[in-house]
Amino acid sequence: MTGGRTFVPVPPAERPRQQRRTARVLLIDDHDRILLFADSDPGIPGSGWWITPGGGIDPGESDLDAAVRELEEETGIRVPPSALVGPILVRPVVHGYTDVVIDQEDVFFASWVPAFEVSDAGYTAEERRTMTASCWWTREELAATTEEVWPVDLVQVWAEADERRGSAPIPPRVGPPVEESTVPAGEGR
Repeated sequence: MTGGRTFVPVPPAERPRQQRRTARVLLIDDHDRILLFADSDPGIPGSGWWITPGGGIDPGESDLDAAVRELEEETGIRVPPSALVGPILVRPVVHGYTDVVIDQEDVFFASWVPAFEVSDAGYTAEERRTMTASCWWTREELAATTEEVWPVDLVQVWAEADERRGSAPIPPRVGPPVEESTVPAGEGR
């Protein structure tokens, strides 16, 4: 996403709209836990949800190369492209925040790695402001949580990733359009 975000609340009807494509990764360790980051909207103190590692795909970059780069930047771990399975899921999503509405297409991959300590050394200034924690979650914890998790069907996507592990590549599931917002995208319009 070019230009960066201001995080200054904008009246909902006046929020700019941006478009981007992202590579996201289900990073699963050898204890069958998935890595998630606590994310937030600084324009709404106390807001929060959990997300998988990943982010915007740079111009000229492949989905796979972006997934590898984003993993290294957000976790400190470097995996070869061959260690990624997928894409598992491709979905259109709208994120409405206090300062912007982002029309996004997410491409989800999966990778299985030995347990490791997450490093935030590669975080951007924006990530340092919004991402407040990381945590390895078991399937049971994820299925039972009352906390918000994006995507909401992450347990299902994880099961789909397991089914694809070690199998011949198959086309990704194309998910229906969804909205994950702190301030609904249509609010004020």
